[in-house]
Formats: sequence, structure tokens, C-alpha cells
Amino acid sequence: MKKLLVRWVISALALFVAAWLVPGIRVSGTAWIAYGVMAVVLGLVNGLVRPLLKLLTCPLILLTLGLFVLVINGLTLWLSAWVANLLGIGFYVDSFLAAFLGALIVSIVTVILSALVREKD
Repeated sequence: MKKLLVRWVISALALFVAAWLVPGIRVSGTAWIAYGVMAVVLGLVNGLVRPLLKLLTCPLILLTLGLFVLVINGLTLWLSAWVANLLGIGFYVDSFLAAFLGALIVSIVTVILSALVREKD
């Protein structure tokens, strides 16, 4: 349970950094609640839709030596923002370019923060 909460906080912080750095990503309303709920939505989309997208685009992933996964990450962030918008959460992504850059930032920040809070074996 503790690991799940840590991952949730890391995702929320990564979304905050992405919204802070990318002009096409914005939050309205109570920001920290939006980041927290958006982290849950992004986790669900990554868990349910992302494997299907990776399976369907496997030839493109192989052809681009894995770089197409960055496009899939952008699509999942864009889809998550769309789902969040349907749920009334104030998290908006204006374009695919903003989603692509935001997903790249979220990935980088998540890796860095996960390395910092990693438990010693």
C-alpha cells in the first residue's frame, strides 16, 4: 500500500512539473486535487489502454527502434486529459504536441523521483 501511495504522489508531482513547463497543459480549479485525480486517471489509462496500443503498434515500435513509444505516451496523456475533462476535473491538454512534451516530462520526472525514493534492498 505504501508503494502505491508513493507512486501516486510521484505521478501527481510529475504532472505538476509538466503543467508548469508546457504552455499547452493547464489546470483550473483546485489544482492539487486535479493533479491527484489526474494521476489516478493516467494510471488507469496506462494500465488498461497503453498495453493494447503497444500491441497494435508493435511493428511501428520495432521499425522506429522503440521511439514510437514516446508517441504512445503522448496519446495516453491526451486521452487521460480527455477522460478527466469528462469527469469534470480541471486538467486540460490543448494539442498533441503539448501532450507529447508533457508525457516526455512526466516520464523523466517520474524516473528521477522514483530513483530518489527507491527503497534499499
